[in-house]
Amino acid sequence: MTDVRFDQLRPKGFAIAYRMLGSVSEAEEVVQEASLRLYREFEDGSEIESPEAYFVTVVTRLAIDELRSARARREVYTGEWLPEPIVTAEDEDPARHAEIADSLSLGLLVVLETLTPEERAVFLLREVFDYPHDRIAEVLGKSPAAVRQLAVRARGHVGEREPRFETSREQHDRLAASFFDAFEQGDLEKLESLLAADVSLHGDGGGKAPAIAKAMWGRARVAQMLVKFSNAGERIGGFEVRLTELNGGLGALSYGPEGKLISALVVETDGGEIKTINSIVNPDKLAHLGPVADVKALLKQRRQT
Repeated sequence: MTDVRFDQLRPKGFAIAYRMLGSVSEAEEVVQEASLRLYREFEDGSEIESPEAYFVTVVTRLAIDELRSARARREVYTGEWLPEPIVTAEDEDPARHAEIADSLSLGLLVVLETLTPEERAVFLLREVFDYPHDRIAEVLGKSPAAVRQLAVRARGHVGEREPRFETSREQHDRLAASFFDAFEQGDLEKLESLLAADVSLHGDGGGKAPAIAKAMWGRARVAQMLVKFSNAGERIGGFEVRLTELNGGLGALSYGPEGKLISALVVETDGGEIKTINSIVNPDKLAHLGPVADVKALLKQRRQT
């Protein structure tokens, strides 16, 4: 099997693994292990009718195992756990891009955390990748009837919890751009005008960077906290907000005085107001996006000077 064919398989494997795990590093490890197993099968002379089917099966099963162990780690995680953000690119097909964006949104990934590993696998393979129940049964080593039951339970859980926002990409991007501008400027009045009354703010520092201890709700409280975030950025010598596409929608990466990454901000809107704000500052979850600043060290240095 040629490297080119492996390169064709890896993107799909990563797409499944990332949505299963919400972690770039864990997804890459799963894809790497699946690639090694497939390579060994060919080295041993095994005849595999469909390398893609084999690869997807191995990726899915490895991701289920990894998710089980990851959840044990998340139970002792410091603060709120959020998925790792990824940079996504505009697809040439707007309809296809909308589909990809929906299945990559942090909102959906957080909701998927409420499912069992097998429910999550069934939901993603069926609803996102359009696999038939019989094929999913083969992937999981279960009967089609069992897979259908898992699918019904998964859709029920997701339907109860998933935010339903009727908004176009243009509306979302326009509102998000205004929000990020107000955030960079620390403009309390403008921030409040953009936030929904029941807006929620979530922060993930993992105990390694300053972050809110738990989620908070309400326009006034959230706006005030965002201004505090902005002021903290100024205390470490200033920061720059760069707009970029994160998880299928307009997001922002904040950089410190040395051009190192401080945080990733991902928002969800209903077209007219900001409904959810996710702030990821855990350096372990930002490292795949570039060099990361040591915010604690910068704050300590500024206090000393």
